[in-house]
Amino acid sequence: MTQETLHRDALQILILGGTTESFELAETLGKDPRYAPVLSLAGVTRSPRLPSIASRVGGFGGIEGLVRYVEQFNIRLLIAGTHPFAAQMRCNAIEAARIASIPVLILERPAWQATTRDVWAHVADMSSAATALGISPRRVLLTMGRKELAAFAAHPHHHYVVRTIDAPPREHLPADAELILARGPFTESAERDLLISRHIDVVVTKNSGGSATEAKLIAARTCGIPVIMVNRPPMPALEGVDAHIVSTIDSALKHVEARHHGLFSTERGV
Repeated sequence: MTQETLHRDALQILILGGTTESFELAETLGKDPRYAPVLSLAGVTRSPRLPSIASRVGGFGGIEGLVRYVEQFNIRLLIAGTHPFAAQMRCNAIEAARIASIPVLILERPAWQATTRDVWAHVADMSSAATALGISPRRVLLTMGRKELAAFAAHPHHHYVVRTIDAPPREHLPADAELILARGPFTESAERDLLISRHIDVVVTKNSGGSATEAKLIAARTCGIPVIMVNRPPMPALEGVDAHIVSTIDSALKHVEARHHGLFSTERGV
């Protein structure tokens, strides 16, 4: 279902998606007649996975466009279920919720945590990750989006195994790079085989969290391979907006139910 068909007698919800959790939340809410959710995808992935509920693909045109959408479709709750590194979209969601005077629920999966057996180097961004590889040639596994490769192209003395969902333009790849197109989830055994067969010296990844791509970290731990971990961008300021942060689908569902009960009880004078 791709058309935004909203029901007047249900809580209108806009979910800004891009993660497995936001997809599952949208599907679950869509089965409950109390809710009329729409899942919005940014369109970064060329062949996105679409839900069975109403959905849309593409940007809104910034904060003003998002506010117009919220007002046009009488959105009563905004859920930011974007990727932890989609910082601009999350900032836009919070600001749009403030302007439109509606609550925003931020669904963000917990970050990965290193164990005593892990060898992680934490860095702030992709440029720092590329620099952290050092001057000696290394065999590097890069697991990230196709738009984040420019920093590594500036360090051509390494050999890169680049794994992305969609193929980047060839000119965006580092000079010495092997491209693997794949979408998670991945198994630990498959990740271990990849590290061993490609003779990987170091893994570079973003701290996305979640289970779909965590296997590479377990495999790196087993193989004694260090990881350069790009930290998440900070959470935007939440002053002046009715915002709540949850880390699980179950917590999100409980919050939505409480919102529905509070809103409709008030409107009906209960």
